[in-house]
Parts: sequence; structure tokens; C-alpha cells
Amino acid sequence: MATTTYRDVRSIAIHAEDVVAAIEANRSDDPRTVLRVTPPFDGRMRARLHVEHDGEYAASDDPDPIHVTPSRLVADPPVRPTPDETADRLRADPDAEYSVETHHERHAAAMTTWREALAGSIVDSIVLDGLDGAHSESSAPHSVGVVVLG
Repeated sequence: MATTTYRDVRSIAIHAEDVVAAIEANRSDDPRTVLRVTPPFDGRMRARLHVEHDGEYAASDDPDPIHVTPSRLVADPPVRPTPDETADRLRADPDAEYSVETHHERHAAAMTTWREALAGSIVDSIVLDGLDGAHSESSAPHSVGVVVLG
């Protein structure tokens, strides 16, 4: 039976692609992309990609959704390759000649490798410290499992 407290959540299910997409989207300042778990809360919940907006939840008796920052879902994330680093590696390769097309192909391959490594670094559990993940005096940490779908 679904309830209204986040403490009843035992695990959240996510798609690895959603975590990667959220981390990529958060390279800019606004708006912030999160993984959202919507009430009513139950033992097993699905977290979906969501873009936050100020004041998006009107005051009501219902609990707000849980917003999980995507960086909390990965451990030791790989460093994202930059186009400049890819160009430097290409120019340093004695067996390759630099061209815009080759640079693009190599950077696309580097980004694919990075995305796969990032998806592979998703944690098995996280601690929720309240509905927004922030620690407060009125909330004690609550550990939940993380299940990767797909």
C-alpha cells in the first residue's frame, strides 16, 4: 500500500541513460536536472528525469516529490572528455592526420566511452536526508537501494 512518507521507500529504480543525460544537462547553470520520485511513496519507486523549476509545487497536504541530484547516483565518475583534449590526442597521434572529420569522429567515440563508464559507475544505494536530499534537523538519513533498469 502506498504511503506519504519518503521513509517508506526501500529502493529507487532508474535508467542509466537518465542519470547520464541529467549529468550532461547539468553542465550549465540553469535549470537543474534531477531524478524525480513522485508520491505516493511505496517500497519500490521509479525515478525519472525531470527539469526543476522554481515554485513548481504548490502548497498542499500532499508530499512533494523527491529530487535526487544525479551526481549523488555515481561513485568516482570518469572525467568528461573535452573537444580540446581530443584534438590534442589526435595531433599527438603519429599514425593519424588531423582533420575536422577525424576530430569529430574521435570525440564522438570518446564521449560514447565516457557515457558508458559513467553509467557503469552508478552506486548500489544512496542516503536520502529528506525530500530534497538536503540535511535538516528534522530529518534523519534514510538509506535506499538503487536499481538500474535496462
